[in-house]
Amino acid sequence: MASQTISRTSLHDELVDLIRNMITEGELPIGERISEIALCDRFGVSRTPLREALKVLGNEGLVSLLQNRGAVVTRLEASDVDDIFPVIGALEGLAGELASRHASDEQIAEIRRLHREMVQHFSENDLPGYFKLNQMIHEKIIEASGNATLRLTHRALTMRVRRVRYLSNESRARWEQAIREHEEILTSLEARDGTRLSAVLKQHMPAKAETIIGFMKGMA
Repeated sequence: MASQTISRTSLHDELVDLIRNMITEGELPIGERISEIALCDRFGVSRTPLREALKVLGNEGLVSLLQNRGAVVTRLEASDVDDIFPVIGALEGLAGELASRHASDEQIAEIRRLHREMVQHFSENDLPGYFKLNQMIHEKIIEASGNATLRLTHRALTMRVRRVRYLSNESRARWEQAIREHEEILTSLEARDGTRLSAVLKQHMPAKAETIIGFMKGMA
């Protein structure tokens, strides 16, 4: 078998994704200092690409870079959730209106397929698989809006709350509520009902924020 070389760009992106997932799924706990040595050993990389990846995650708000003292996983406060989620809701509401007008039939079919896969992960009690598909659906709706500025702004904010959004789905009741909301999201998109889709997406965010804040208070 021929050898395969990973380009610097691919290595950088892969490291960012791997460490981001470690944070999201709790392998790197909130508030914990990140061991560069341990991650270098785990992924077989030098400190240079690792530190570049940590800078990206720092810009996303997932880690806090400490001068001459490495990095720690950023601790999110309830006040941050209160600030961020209304903005995410407004962006997703606008995306719903735009996607209803601009999404191609192929894009809607892709979102339908992802929804069915997400429901399957839910039925199997597979939280990581469910969460991944959940996020992909929201990202596909944002993409279908056709608005690059909206997409970049939305991504920057959702990265900051990714970990607590993941944790908030550990409740079975919240899972069931989220599935019902996503059924309505899909139905509205397929009908190209921008007004309804916008309203459902906006309502989806306060429910998430309330659950997350309750979870955070329970951990305090």
